[in-house]
Amino acid sequence: MPNQRLVGSRIREKRLDRGLRQASVAETVGISPSYLNLIEHNRRRIGGKLLADLARVLDVDTSLLADGVDGETLDQMRGAAASVGRTVEVDRTEELAARFPGWAALIAMQAQKIAALEERGRVLTDRIAYDPQLAGSLHEVISAVSAIRSSASILVGPEELDQDWQRRFHENIHNDSIRLADSSEALIAYLEAPEGVLEQSGSPFETVENYLERSGFHIAALEEGATPAQVLKEAGLEGSPKAVLREVLNDYAQGVAQLPLAKLEKACRKHNYDPAALAQFFGVPLSVVMRRLAQLPPGKGHPPMGLVICDAAGALTFVKPAPGFTMPRSGGACPLWPLYGALSRQHQPIRMDVQMPGRNGTRALCFALAEPRAPTTFDAPPALQSMMLVIPDPPEPAAEPHPVGVSCRICPRTDCPSRREPALKGMDTQTVL
Repeated sequence: MPNQRLVGSRIREKRLDRGLRQASVAETVGISPSYLNLIEHNRRRIGGKLLADLARVLDVDTSLLADGVDGETLDQMRGAAASVGRTVEVDRTEELAARFPGWAALIAMQAQKIAALEERGRVLTDRIAYDPQLAGSLHEVISAVSAIRSSASILVGPEELDQDWQRRFHENIHNDSIRLADSSEALIAYLEAPEGVLEQSGSPFETVENYLERSGFHIAALEEGATPAQVLKEAGLEGSPKAVLREVLNDYAQGVAQLPLAKLEKACRKHNYDPAALAQFFGVPLSVVMRRLAQLPPGKGHPPMGLVICDAAGALTFVKPAPGFTMPRSGGACPLWPLYGALSRQHQPIRMDVQMPGRNGTRALCFALAEPRAPTTFDAPPALQSMMLVIPDPPEPAAEPHPVGVSCRICPRTDCPSRREPALKGMDTQTVL
């Protein structure tokens, strides 16, 4: 999200990086040094020709001065800071990214790789601890080794055995060694997963989201009449990710049947992308509209929208990020998001303007709703599912937005009653609001 309040800081940083004097830069662009000083200290707004002239003198792209670093990179850097649990200058993340965009991109990329490796480690640990097939294979190996050892100990014992008994024990050792070899080969083949499987070693939900992200979470084939089975076959996923994707595709196809894309796009522009108005206009459940809004094709002039779904335990089962908005899967997300508040208010839609912390915290309009995923029955807890649609950078709200965050570890709000743990040292608590 553009942050005009930091344009001056970025101009000053680039000028210092180039070793240019304030007076010479001001003279080149035709303004006074005192006016440039006010700009660099964010006390004068700047744009248009003057911004372009300064970008030319500083040899940088105008958009880098105007917009700074994209929100996704900043979110990844802050997430990296939260994961290490060490003292870092989180409040200067944007300053670092603006001055050294290459290093910022590298930090974000490495943070993603580290998160993927840690997730793979968790998956493999669970696999070793709980996988029944692995436990059975290990039991078979141990059983064969024990049998061979038992037969061999009898053969080398002090008691004399006749030829017939010796032949029997030799035959047992031979058969058990064959069984051991087969079991070992099967175990090695099971542990040495092919690269394609390792790439899917993260959670099934993340694997599916990575697949959907390549198309901007818009599946053109389903919009054009393909069946979920056809799309599922072409996706090439196996195991748990395949089962998760099948459910996602079935929901998607049902939404297409209820709200065809052409009619939806036309109505969206008419009703200004208001989920409640669209649900009333089409006579469909609000949850269907929220899903379909998140499935609008990118690059067609629609505002970017994020979508998050969680179960009754608060575990995230689907995350579609949006500019300046994301939610962590590990470490615990901020409990103040209406996604979680909706769990205690079943069937009650929630509309809430929210504000992220910090000088340039993203403001977003959220729509949340919790409903049973399956038909409810007596004497059984409902299979609740909460859904939240997020529209970043909406028009100014009538009332003050509600404060939310990403994670307690990188949130500078010291007076939050929902805080689970202190923030990392280095957070700037003076610039939260």
